[in-house]
Order: sequence, then C-alpha cells, then structure tokens
Amino acid sequence: MGLTSGAKLGPYEILSLLGSGGMGEVYRARDTRLDRTVAVKILTQSPADTPEARQRFLQEARTISRLNHPHICALYDVGVQDGMDYLVMEYLEGETLAARIGKGPLPIADVVRYSSQIADALDKAHRQGIVHRDLKPANVMLTRAGAKLLDFGLAKRAAILPGEMGSFTTVSSPLTERGTIVGTIPYMSPEQLQGKETDGRSDIFSFGAMLYEMATGRKPFAAANQASLVAAILKEEPQPMSELQPLTPLLLERIVKACLAKDADERPQSAHDLRRELDWIRESSAVPVSGKSTVARSLVRLQAAPATAVAVLLLLLGAIGWYWPGIRRALGAHHQFNSVAVLPFQNFSADPEQEYFVDGMTEAVITDLTKIKAMKVVSRTSAIRYKNSKKPLRDIAGDLNADAVIEGSVMRSGDRVRITVELIDASSDQHLWAESYERSLKDVFALQSEVAQAIAKQVQATITPQEQARLVTRSPVDPEAYELFLKGRHIMRRGGLEDVRKAIEYFEAGLKKDPDSAVIYTGLADAYIYKMSDVHESPVEAVVKARAAATKALELDESLGEAHTSLASIRLFYDWDWAGAERELKRAMELNPGDALTYRLYGAFLTIMGRHPEATPYFDEARKLDPLYERNYAAEGYSYFMAHQFDAAIAEYRKSLEIEPDPMTYFGLVLALAEKGDHAEAISEGEKATKLDSSPLLLTSLASAYARAGRRTDSQRILQQLEELSKLQGPAPAWHGRHLGYVCPYEVAGVYAQLGDKDRTFRWLNKASQSRSCMYWLRQDPRFDSIHADPRFQELLSRMKFPQ
Repeated sequence: MGLTSGAKLGPYEILSLLGSGGMGEVYRARDTRLDRTVAVKILTQSPADTPEARQRFLQEARTISRLNHPHICALYDVGVQDGMDYLVMEYLEGETLAARIGKGPLPIADVVRYSSQIADALDKAHRQGIVHRDLKPANVMLTRAGAKLLDFGLAKRAAILPGEMGSFTTVSSPLTERGTIVGTIPYMSPEQLQGKETDGRSDIFSFGAMLYEMATGRKPFAAANQASLVAAILKEEPQPMSELQPLTPLLLERIVKACLAKDADERPQSAHDLRRELDWIRESSAVPVSGKSTVARSLVRLQAAPATAVAVLLLLLGAIGWYWPGIRRALGAHHQFNSVAVLPFQNFSADPEQEYFVDGMTEAVITDLTKIKAMKVVSRTSAIRYKNSKKPLRDIAGDLNADAVIEGSVMRSGDRVRITVELIDASSDQHLWAESYERSLKDVFALQSEVAQAIAKQVQATITPQEQARLVTRSPVDPEAYELFLKGRHIMRRGGLEDVRKAIEYFEAGLKKDPDSAVIYTGLADAYIYKMSDVHESPVEAVVKARAAATKALELDESLGEAHTSLASIRLFYDWDWAGAERELKRAMELNPGDALTYRLYGAFLTIMGRHPEATPYFDEARKLDPLYERNYAAEGYSYFMAHQFDAAIAEYRKSLEIEPDPMTYFGLVLALAEKGDHAEAISEGEKATKLDSSPLLLTSLASAYARAGRRTDSQRILQQLEELSKLQGPAPAWHGRHLGYVCPYEVAGVYAQLGDKDRTFRWLNKASQSRSCMYWLRQDPRFDSIHADPRFQELLSRMKFPQ
C-alpha cells in the first residue's frame, strides 16, 4: 500500500514508515491540530465491510480508547479515508520486547519488572471485558517508562454489563468471526488453536509463553513446521525453565507453568492475581534489584580502588541488596482510612478442595483485625457476599461503607502457607501496597497475626501494647487439628441441622488431636449454641456442652473475645444471669472491639433490661461493622418492637428484607404491623410469608395478626394446629434464633394473650419458663401488656430475677 512522507490522513501528516506486519503498516506521523507526534496504523485487512460492521468497529475503538493505563499504548483516534481504515495511537520510543529478546534472555529482575507491568495492564483491560488475543513480544514496547502493550483489544471484547468487571462471555468483534483462528501460533492458547471461544485466560496462556521466552531466550514450544508446533502446544510440556536459566526463582517457574496449563480452568483465573505474585517475587530478596550488567560496570569502576575500600563497598552493596526490599517497605508511604473491608481471599493453591482453608484464613485475619480498637473492619458476613464478585471494587466498597479494600490470596503447599495481601484505595482504585507472608501450618496463628499487624500499620491504625500482646502470644497449633477446626467452621455456616452435627464431629476430632486448643473449644461452644437456637434441638444437653466448651476455652486463653461472647449468650438467654451476661459482653467488646455480633447482643441485653435508648448506639455500631447482614436490622427492629415503637420497627424490618428475605424478619414485621393496628397489611404479609414457609414460627405471627384483627376463628384454627404439632415434639429448644421447625411455647402464649385467654396464656408461659424458651423478652413484650396486673405475671418476673 505504502504512504509517502507528507501524505495526509485527515489531520495526520505522515512522516516516515516505522514498520509493517500482517495487519498493516505503522507510520510515524504528526497530529497537525495538537502538534504532537503519533503513530498511525493502516489496516490492510479492513474490519468494516458493511455499515453495521463499521459501527461495531468504532464502538470497539471507543471502548479501548478508555483504557487509560500507564502500561497500555493509548488509542487516540480512528478514521477512514478512501476506503482505508486507520488507527491513531500514542507514539513510543524504545524497542519491542521481541527485538530485546533477540539479543538474549533478559535479567530476571527485568523479566519480573516488565511482566508485572504487563500483567497489570492485562488486569485493567480484563476488568473492562477486553481480551487481547494476540499477546506476543512484538506487541510489547520497552520504553524508559517500562513496558507498554500495543494493539490492545481490537480483536475481541467480552460482553459485560455496565459498571461490571468483564465476565468473559465472548462476543465476536468486527475484526473476526467466531471459529476464526486469530493470533500468532507460538503464543496461542490451545483453545485459540482449536477455534473455540476464548476469554482472558487465553491471554494468560500467551502471557506465560512470553514470560518463558523473556527469561530463557527460547519459546516454550518449538517445532520444524506449523502442524508440529500446533501439536506441541496442544499436547506437550515445555522444558523446565530452570534447566535453561538456573537463576530462575522457583515461584516464577511455578507461575509460568500454571499459565501454560492446557486447560483454561487450571490456569490462574485473573491477571490481577498474576501481578500480585510477580510483585511478591520482585519485593523478595531472591531477585536482584539491578541487572548483571550494572553490577559488572560497578565492579569495573572499583578495580582501581584500594583493596580495603573495595571490600567495604562490596559488603555495603551486599547488605543493601539483601535488605533493599525491607528498606523500601519501611520508607514507603502509609495511608490512613476510616474503614477497611477485607474481601474473601482467593484460593491460589492447585487444589480447589482447599476453599474451606482459604475462607478460614480470611475469617482469621478479619478476626485478628477486629481486636484492634483503632481499626474499623467490615465483618465477614457482609464481605463474604462479594466472593468471586465481578463488581467493581469502588462499588463494593460503597456497599460496605469502606474507604479501603484488602484483597488477598492464599496458597498452601504441603505444610507451608503463604498469604498475599494488597491494600487498595477504594475511591481511586489505586493499589497502594502489597506483601506476602509465609510460614508453616503449625505457626498459622503467628502468620495470621503478622498479616493483621501489617495491614494495621499500612492504614496507620495504632495497636496498643495490650492488643499487641494478644496478637502475638498464641502457641503453635497442631496442623491436623487446625484443619479439622476450619472444616467445622466452614460447614457450620450452611446452617442445617446435619451441617451443625457434622461441624461438632470435626471439632471433637480436632480436640482429640489437640486437647488444649482454645479456638477449637470456642468453635465447639458456638456449634452447640447454634444447635439450640437456629436448628432447634433441646437446650438441656446442648447448653451444658456449650457452657463447658466456652469455659474451657477461657481457661486456656482468657483473651478470646469470641469465647466471652459465647458464654454471654448462654448467661443471657438461658441462665437469665443478667449481671453475668453484661460482664461477659463488656469483656468481649474490650477484647474484640470490632465484633458486630457482640454489639448486637449487647443491644438486645439493654432492650431486655428496658434500657432501649441505650441500646440504639450498639445496634448502629453493629450495622457499621456489618452493613449487609440482614439480622442486624431485624435485631434492631425487634428492639423497637419491644420498646413499643412500631413504625421504627417496621422500617428496620423492611431494610432487612431488602437485603435478604428471612422468616425471622417476616415474623417480626407481621407482629409489628399487627400491634400498630395495620391489621390488613399484617394479615397480607403473614399469609404471603406462610405460603413461602409454613414454619410454626410464621404461623404464630399470622395467628397474632388474625387475633388483633378480631378474626378469632382463624387465629384459633392456627393455634389448634400448633397444639397438635407441639404434642409430636420433645423438649423445647432455647432462645433467640430461627425457631423454624419448632412450636415455641412463648410465641403461642403471645397469641393467647392477644385473644384475651389468660389461663391458656399462663399455661404456655409456664411451658416456656420450664424450657427457657424466649422468656427473656417477657417484661418488655407488648403482646403481654394486658396481663401485667395479673399476680401470675409478677410471679414469672420474680422467678426470672429481673433487676428492679
């Protein structure tokens, strides 16, 4: 085709030919409007054979032009002249990576530096759904500012929803058709070669091939002809990098091997994780900060120096080389944030079955962070909603009311565990700090503590000496016992009866291996508490075991705030030991000031005591720490209900239902509507809820709505049904959870009170008193206002030893 110097393409004046390739020719040109040098690429294979195709092409270009990244060559403009399509790009001075590799392998320090920059550029594009599909050394320019990716994304764009990260659901662009093989064969992924759908993981394969070549000077796959090369990529494994380049760090070789996996599911699933791993290598002392040539030149200059001076300088150089990463980190800027969200860590191990372990590490780090009073850390129950989320970090942080986000990954290999964490400014999506920490599994507590302290330091959170002592004074753990503990925690979150029973088995098995593990005793206590609340078994046996486990945990480690919270729950909801419950809750808040559950429980305690105005700030704090957990709103709604503030209660229940429909929330909403006098709405919500879930709990709320509306026959029909069900059950379960499969005598008593049947009310209240079922609300509950003057009511209050 050829353009001569002085030729014009729109406002661009051609200056000279820079190069040519299969897709076209590239010229140095001058933008006559802005008086700047640009690169103009003439497309010899036109993407725009029809008006519709041209429109798609322009739309693609607009998308790519928004890829503002320091390591992506910017696309300025597109145009067509005389049927000739052209692209206008940033003009770069330097050499291509292909030209640099032609001179020999790059120093490992340069390999890691450039590949980290390329991975960061890929991450930026992939988050916007743009896939390169022709990643190769010839499409990377090395400049003074570092590596720059060229020709990014004109081959294909993944379909994404506005505001979301790329989902990698593929859409053919106007440059290609589905099934067409696009790319450069030595760097193409197996799925590309087979004409299959591709996504960002195909770029990751090409990235691995390019990284291999940078470090060794050779392509990972080579053959005498094209057919053999394709076969090698599809079936063969490349020669180990360490055989070609002995200085290759083992982690770098592992990263490349993972990138070159034949199955896309077995590769790293995001360029973001790749960059973090590469940054970890770069920050470690295993990679020199300067290439060999620089060191060699320094030694040449030292040859003329006296021998003693040379020795001293060499020692200094060695010390600086060894400590340089730590010096850089020590001198690095720290950032102050009001609230931090730790998103679920990613599983960077080869085994997907390690997900329970990774989730456990996330929870453990959050738990350690919540022990630091100066830290405001979003609770795990809110953050877990964004596990594997494609939502932009800025939006996630907004949902969680956090101004900084911690992302991380966990890699386990045998008895070694490494946690990599990264601090991101939510307002700018700027990556501020990243670090990796590694220890043996028996020192996992020390590892978690080290990570938590490092995060606190980066956000300038002050750690008191007492907090420091609590973070660092835990003993080594038996690895097998700790794994059983993590499995128990993981399965217990599912919430079913069999899940909790299985969790108890895990905890008990863990204690056989490590009978002095305080954290396992805490897990066991929580399981029994959960068993007698949310899954509704008799508390008689469960509460004894829960109390024993919590007490043993505190004997082994009095500083475990979560064990104090467990013991407080037992004393509050089962023992009716009001002073003891308050003492344990205050101690738990002192030891674990960032635990939302403890604040929620203390709010409930204050409500039970009739101190509702004092309770509100604690519910507010629980919501701040755990903004997307529906029970925080439902709990405050129940507090307002007990304070006879029904409009406020209804508002909180509505907020809870917006987050997640929950039978307990519908139960409270129906009661509040009925007590307010909005009988039609109460009945409507109650009937709707019982159609979705016909649990006894929801039936009692509907019976209450009928009773308040004067529909006695309907209310008594439900009560008769509940009485029949109760005869089929054993002893009642305890307290404040979801009594979904159990006829709670306290709730039945509430319906009879609303019907004015005092004798049946007290008969069912006595049943509730014997089984310790929800009786703690009795003094405040508006459903029982009509029986306050009855001596039997006062006798019940006396039995419960409420403070005057």
